[in-house]
Amino acid sequence: MRTLKQIMLLVIVTSMVTLTSCKSDDDGGNPFNVGASSGTIEAKIDGNQFTSLAITSFANMASGGGQTTLVIQGNTQSQAINIVINGYEGVGSYEISDNNVFITASYIEPNISNPSETQTWTAPYQDSGVIGEISISEETDTKVKGTFSFDCKNSNDDTIKSVTEGSFDLTLQSS
Repeated sequence: MRTLKQIMLLVIVTSMVTLTSCKSDDDGGNPFNVGASSGTIEAKIDGNQFTSLAITSFANMASGGGQTTLVIQGNTQSQAINIVINGYEGVGSYEISDNNVFITASYIEPNISNPSETQTWTAPYQDSGVIGEISISEETDTKVKGTFSFDCKNSNDDTIKSVTEGSFDLTLQSS
């Protein structure tokens, strides 16, 4: 009986060590999201899972006139997320607010058969205040990683969508 207790204790301790050692520490500072798979953007749109296709996901950095702009985009077959940081300065947090219209985010539901019916929710919007944040946790010559969340508004009908638990791990292209 004592041997059985020792074996069970060993199994429990081994399981605990294994489970805690597998936790990802590189999650962009976002405790509820372990991070997007390489080459994708992941988020929840009003609680529904969004995972972009790697083939349609990218990050592009361009500099000109003393300013750098970072564009992050990911699409599925029926949805898209687009984030633009004008005045990008590297790793750190960027607030989405109506006080700074140079940092924007959008959630889009394209209608390919009738493009005029495409629905777009944007942030910030008039009188929105602070409605989101983008945190860049890693930037190298070839990669950018981070997290985001924002609320966005559709100008057609004033509906608001909540984009939460967002993360990205994208190949960085420079132009």
